[in-house]
Amino acid sequence: MAPTRKGPPANNDITDPEVQLIDAEGNHLGPTPTDKAKEMALDAGLDLVAISPNAKPPVCKILDLGKYKYQAQKKAADARKRQKIIDVKEIKLRPNIDTHDYDVKMRAVEKFIGEGDKVKVTMRFRGREMAHQELGLQLLHKVRDQMEDIAKVEAIPKIEGRQMVMVIAPLK
Repeated sequence: MAPTRKGPPANNDITDPEVQLIDAEGNHLGPTPTDKAKEMALDAGLDLVAISPNAKPPVCKILDLGKYKYQAQKKAADARKRQKIIDVKEIKLRPNIDTHDYDVKMRAVEKFIGEGDKVKVTMRFRGREMAHQELGLQLLHKVRDQMEDIAKVEAIPKIEGRQMVMVIAPLK
């Protein structure tokens, strides 16, 4: 089995009888026989590269293949670098949390939202607290109302076993 080549078809890989040709300066030369296009590329000391190989006829350009591949690789690396991966951070609360503790947790939520991350707010119930789930729901609504100018609720509060979970995400 022959090794697979990376990148667009170039020079002898182009088998179509006719191609739409663009020269090294970017001028559109129109439909050209492939043999003539290869000759023109060879005379210029460059490669004939299929820019759009699936078109009928394929669009080919006379350019330096090594430079073209390098620029494409650089563009892909730049796109990966600019990509933001969204994490889901978690904040755990209890129904009878003290006001100072609540404020500390809300500052953490604001920081996470400011960094562009989603926040999973988990309300944990222990023992007799299960009988007063409305207190936990009120606290989650307070969190929602306090964060409404910087975040939106992505998953409404729902009970999962002994905890109630709500997910908020940045407004973007």
